[in-house]
Amino acid sequence: MAQLWGGRFTKQTDELVYRFNASISFDQRFLKQDIEGSMAHVRMLAKQEILTEDEQNQILAGLQGILEDVESGVLAITEEYEDIHSFVEANLTARIGEPGKKLHTGRSRNDQVALDMRLYTRDEVKETDALLKELLKVLLRIMEEHTETIMPGFTHLQKAQPITLAHHMGAYFEMFKRDRSRLHDILERMNYCPLGAGALAGTTYPLDRDYTAELLGFYGPMLNSMDAVSDRDYLIEYLSALSTVMMHLSRFCEEIILWNSNEYQFVEIDDGYSTGSSIMPQKKNPDIAELVRGKTGRVYGALMSLLTTMKGIPLAYNKDMQEDKELVFDAIDTTKGCIALFTGMLDTLSFREERMRKSAQNGFTNATDAADYLVNHDVPFRDAHGIVGRLVLRCIEEGKSLDELSLAEYREESPVFEEDIYEAIAMETCVNRRLTVGAPGRAAMEDVIKKYRKYLEGECENE
Repeated sequence: MAQLWGGRFTKQTDELVYRFNASISFDQRFLKQDIEGSMAHVRMLAKQEILTEDEQNQILAGLQGILEDVESGVLAITEEYEDIHSFVEANLTARIGEPGKKLHTGRSRNDQVALDMRLYTRDEVKETDALLKELLKVLLRIMEEHTETIMPGFTHLQKAQPITLAHHMGAYFEMFKRDRSRLHDILERMNYCPLGAGALAGTTYPLDRDYTAELLGFYGPMLNSMDAVSDRDYLIEYLSALSTVMMHLSRFCEEIILWNSNEYQFVEIDDGYSTGSSIMPQKKNPDIAELVRGKTGRVYGALMSLLTTMKGIPLAYNKDMQEDKELVFDAIDTTKGCIALFTGMLDTLSFREERMRKSAQNGFTNATDAADYLVNHDVPFRDAHGIVGRLVLRCIEEGKSLDELSLAEYREESPVFEEDIYEAIAMETCVNRRLTVGAPGRAAMEDVIKKYRKYLEGECENE
């Protein structure tokens, strides 16, 4: 058992206790970050003349060698070590001798693991953001291609008003754009360095914490050493952001599952993102969409677990906090995998444009426009609402759409109707007359698409 402590103890830790306490099985992910943090720490120690230049050079070379050997497969990380920190320090000392024992000067495992987790999370936040940007590119491409593809918009899962596919995709563009903004906010708040906080009360060594923070790309050091080793707010925020991303993906998946059904037939999912049935030869199942929807609960679970773990922990560091890692790792892997798979599925999705249009036309989505027609001819809106409601009921009873009623049938309900009612309730008219900001009209949509292009090109905020 390779441990960084033991002088206080008179016998070996029980094997079961050791395994229960150890974290090497999962914190080995931190190898790169642990070595990066150690290198910055050593450079700072040398700058402060706590280490000699020769000791600095030997330690830096040893750390670089360990990283390269692990990455090339020459050196294996094994469970004889308690954690990634003891693995690195033990191998460093074995390679360079006495100088390796000075690596930990002015540092505790508490601020070391706090740093590793912060460095790792910072990298993962950026990778999550990059994946969301790729998803937004696919959404924008679909929007650009479908500003005239008419489909029904829904409320309560009932057909409501005609919109375009571009407009529908734009709603998800806004959601994932907000997700990126949340990730950027997290980066701003978390980008402060805990290294140098020691176990909880700093150190008597003359450390230059500003220099260490600068070397590691932080804005500066955390200003309270107790908070530095016990803060997990940034992880809770990140898990919250990931949960929101997954919620958005799940909503989108639910729609694709519905659209893929025989009843809707709005889309065709590419064979590469579908599976069949072991017994029913006709089936083409939206398994990727269903799995993404299902894995959302897994990410929610990580958030609730960490909140529950942290709720009763007094200051400063407690071993409970080790439970953050597996939860966060799993949530990150799950969310990143889901974003990547969903992006591929969406990018290869085929849209059945005529089917969408007919669904809008046969669902009385132009009823509001028929009422507006009457209002524009001086009929009070409440009266117009009742007139068109009776026309819709007649259509339902006779199996017609509003477009299929004769002018005589219209005039039975109101003499105000003229031949131009048909133009007023045409799908294109219903959509393109809606030109307020954020509406589905083509001119309004093209203006929004231009803004989205600039956003993705980095010409406006939140990039």
